[in-house]
Amino acid sequence: MNQNIKIAVLGGGGKTGKYLVDHLIEKGYSLKILLRNLPNSEDTSEQFLLYFANPLVEIVIGDAVNFEDIRVLLADCQVIISTIGQRPGEPMVASMATENILKAMKDYKIKRYILVAGINIDTPFDKKSEQTKAATNWMKNTFPAIHEDRVKAYDCLTKSDVDWTLVRLPIIEYTDQSFPVETSTEDCLGTKISTKDIALFLEAQISDKTYLRTAPFLYNI
Repeated sequence: MNQNIKIAVLGGGGKTGKYLVDHLIEKGYSLKILLRNLPNSEDTSEQFLLYFANPLVEIVIGDAVNFEDIRVLLADCQVIISTIGQRPGEPMVASMATENILKAMKDYKIKRYILVAGINIDTPFDKKSEQTKAATNWMKNTFPAIHEDRVKAYDCLTKSDVDWTLVRLPIIEYTDQSFPVETSTEDCLGTKISTKDIALFLEAQISDKTYLRTAPFLYNI
């Protein structure tokens, strides 16, 4: 059991985040999950009811763009994991959430921050193939504001002194199945990644120091 480690989870109510939360609960971690709103009667699933009933889980109602909400979320935590995504039609969230998290981490002296992004983020270590470059350029051209916000978030990480890992993902398949995976800090050699494998990898990064302050690609092969 891992109850001596408390993890702050952002994006736990999202499609990818739900798989992560279920996995971390199964592994016995204590969690604090940020939700924007309490689920209403239409979207209250058995899964959310289990969250509220689980003694290992604390729900924090708030917004990642609100610093005080992030301070409440991170209190008493040792690790932050974020799968937060951009909300359609709303202000950019990635860079603001990261700035708030980094500020609160400094206040609480927390060192470990693990988060996800798309393959479109560029780093100085990349040797992207033509296929990956094409996907990167498509994202830049199709969703320029989201891309720029994600780049800003990455820049915030590189200027910080925390032990961050930014996991870059291709197309996500929402499944409990696990498949062979590879990682690379240079290129994404696969086109898909399962939510089960994302959860497994993110959990491993809690203690694995291989990718501290780097942005590995994670993909199924």
